[in-house]
Amino acid sequence: MPSMKPGAPVQVKDGALRRLALRASIMGRRLAIFSEDLGAVRAPGFGAVAAVFLGVTGLYGMALGGHTMTVVDGVGQPLGFAIDSIDVKGNHETSEIDILQTLWGTGAQSLLSLDPSAARQALEAMPWIEKASVAKVYPDRVAIDLAERKPFALWQNGQELFIVDRDGRPIVPFGADRFSNLPLVVGTGAETHAAEFLDQLEVLPELRARVRAYIRVGGRRWDLRLDNGVTVRLPEEQPVEAAAEVARMDREEGLLSRDIAAVDMRIEDRMVIKLTPDAVVRRNAALKARQKLIARSEKDKPV
Repeated sequence: MPSMKPGAPVQVKDGALRRLALRASIMGRRLAIFSEDLGAVRAPGFGAVAAVFLGVTGLYGMALGGHTMTVVDGVGQPLGFAIDSIDVKGNHETSEIDILQTLWGTGAQSLLSLDPSAARQALEAMPWIEKASVAKVYPDRVAIDLAERKPFALWQNGQELFIVDRDGRPIVPFGADRFSNLPLVVGTGAETHAAEFLDQLEVLPELRARVRAYIRVGGRRWDLRLDNGVTVRLPEEQPVEAAAEVARMDREEGLLSRDIAAVDMRIEDRMVIKLTPDAVVRRNAALKARQKLIARSEKDKPV
């Protein structure tokens, strides 16, 4: 991938550098005491002591002021440790530009200041990314390996529509037509119960192919909205068995192709059919015509 010029660094405090400065100060005092006791080392001159003191003080001040990363980058870049290339693998839904911006957002511009753990956490906070690994490849490369979340269904919650994974966790709002073929699940709790229910319906491929929406009702049971507008109301207990009975009736008698609005399977051992309004009108008209025929036949009977 081509080289990228990072943006302005984010200033952060560095506890490790603060501890290093403190240790350097303690070591300097111990060395001076050791020299005085044994006489084996000449006591440092004023200039050397002043240089050490100013250096340690400067490091400690930078740590307190939150300029550690800036200074480390300033030292690392001229030495050839500037981040020159970033290799990204495993991204399908996440753009490389977003990944790079997230990496630069940690404030690192060189491998010396890059914190792989902080970079990993920042990447895993992105919507599509499930897991991330970040590795330094000296002198100037970063290797990023990603595992993204898999879209499983579209979840409609009120007026909002989200792409969710198999566990029902929202990933991003729906906005791409290429995800329109995902199963549509509707209602509170539908997103977390959909995977188990849809897996069970795999035994009824002819019925499942006709389902346009899986509607969670009362957090307890499912309705199936078919491609022709018919609603199949399933019971809370043994919903797949009830759906199988509907599929059988459709194969044998063309149930779902008739002029009906709903098939209600919630009552045990009974199927309730609800007609469409037009079918009700035609049925009522047929009943009236039948009653007229019966009345006429009664009138024509000999006394």
